[in-house]
Amino acid sequence: MTNHSETSLYIGVTSNLQKRVWEHKNKVVEDFTKKYNVDKLVYYELTEDVESAINREKQLKHWHRQWKINLINEMNPEFKDLSEKW
Repeated sequence: MTNHSETSLYIGVTSNLQKRVWEHKNKVVEDFTKKYNVDKLVYYELTEDVESAINREKQLKHWHRQWKINLINEMNPEFKDLSEKW
């Protein structure tokens, strides 16, 4: 997820993507996403199980910012909010 100026990037794991995005958009939790107004879903991945999701999250969190941007650009080059139509 990112904010509308695309300066902050957030990576997380959830078993319910729509619910979690709603929580971010509605500032339900006091955390990084609320502080930096991160409420735009620009990339997501589906995994087979929780363990692989957590491993992927850890991997991505260690990536350089530009690598993350390149990954987003592969799926969503215009950085559109993928949750817009939910």
